[in-house]
Amino acid sequence: MNIATLLDMAAAGDPDRVVIGPHGSGTTCARLRRTAAGVAAAVHAAGARELVFAGVNGPSFPVMLFGAALAGVPLVPVNYRLSPDALKEQLSHVERPLVVADEAFTGAFDEVRTPGSLIEEAMSVEPATGLEASPDDPAVLLFTSGTTAAPKAAVLRHRHLTSYVLGTVEFASAGPEDTVLTSVPPYHVAGVGSVLSNLYAGRRTVHLGAFEPEAWLALVRAERVTSAMVVPTMLARIVEHLDGRPAEVPTLRSLAYGGARMPHTVLEAALRAFPDTGFTNAYGLTETSSTIALLGPEDHRAALSSDDPAVRARLGSAGRMVPGVEAQVRRARQPGSPGELWVRGPQVSGEYKGADALLDADGWFPTRDLAHFDDDGYLFVSGRADDTIIRGGENIAPAEIEDVLLRHTAVREAAVVGVPDEEWGERIAAFVVVHEGARVDAEALRAWVRERLRGSRTPDTVVFLAELPYTPTGKLLRRQLLETTQKG
Repeated sequence: MNIATLLDMAAAGDPDRVVIGPHGSGTTCARLRRTAAGVAAAVHAAGARELVFAGVNGPSFPVMLFGAALAGVPLVPVNYRLSPDALKEQLSHVERPLVVADEAFTGAFDEVRTPGSLIEEAMSVEPATGLEASPDDPAVLLFTSGTTAAPKAAVLRHRHLTSYVLGTVEFASAGPEDTVLTSVPPYHVAGVGSVLSNLYAGRRTVHLGAFEPEAWLALVRAERVTSAMVVPTMLARIVEHLDGRPAEVPTLRSLAYGGARMPHTVLEAALRAFPDTGFTNAYGLTETSSTIALLGPEDHRAALSSDDPAVRARLGSAGRMVPGVEAQVRRARQPGSPGELWVRGPQVSGEYKGADALLDADGWFPTRDLAHFDDDGYLFVSGRADDTIIRGGENIAPAEIEDVLLRHTAVREAAVVGVPDEEWGERIAAFVVVHEGARVDAEALRAWVRERLRGSRTPDTVVFLAELPYTPTGKLLRRQLLETTQKG
């Protein structure tokens, strides 16, 4: 089974159902299948071995994803925000690409087609047949974010992606009014997973290519969106835009978030702003074909209302593992303390183009996330193993200090990194963004942390910034912060 089979099932089951765009003028299952088959024919005629896509998340992305699958080649969504040199470096990892880019990004490539021109050609050619990939063929090559190292092209095969969808989504389960708003970029695994899972469920998708909180709220209201997915930085901007007001989005039943760690202060403010919306924390990695653990709406409500500290703490957890995915924590010092999270299951890839797979002999993949489980199986992720600060022989998780800083009323954002130090091995540097109009000095913040954590966890330096560096998918670029301290 390959991902094109999911499209075939949707088109056979309800060919006239609108699955992309407005109700009256959007794309039906049948039209998506026909257009994707035409794109496959064009890819085949070009002799391409990969279909590279550089564009925002919009109606053309599903066409490219399924067109590549029907052509039997992988789709390679690239980050259109990268410099031309960085994009060329990524293209060096592919063999014989057909590059398709939105008009705004065509200048970064030597030979390129626009989605409009390729789709126009697709509708005038005989649809491709008999070219579909096998389950073991690569379906998507996704470049990892490169927050701690150079980006690598993760290989997600058709069997990985179909296992994810079949294990987490019920076919044709969406109601006639169910509509999802997608605003994560195509080069994020959540963008790929959203296309597959929502089509399989029969849910109509509307897109917001360039995220702005006001535009996001307006589109939810205008299209009567029932579910959406955001990364933490998006939710933080929505909450900041609302400034304590209710969101007033009566149709929005479900709001999923993931892709990076969610600050407690942002989540609690969001729960107040969206009182009638069910929140879901979706934890996963590129290499695991999207979500592997979920904290559902009932879990959020129970944690928020509980007087039991252990239950309330679950608001900061990633929830429980999804069916079909196993997990274990290795090298934990004691039960309940963080160790490295390893996972395995049919949706787990752990493979990179041009490199050996990271799976061990029994199929376990090292996520490089530090984590622990509570007694009821809730997963708590405390950060990346690479981010751990080792100060005087003591392991310190940056998230522990960041959470304390974020509880200060003046602090809007906070990030902590370890800086090389001859005496202690590493010293602690905190980078802080304050709320507009707020005033606080470095010594006051150091004292705030010292009063709530051990002295060894008090930042040695506090640096105030206008903004923190993030990837477009909300991951903090700690390397850039470390470079800032080294330049200073």
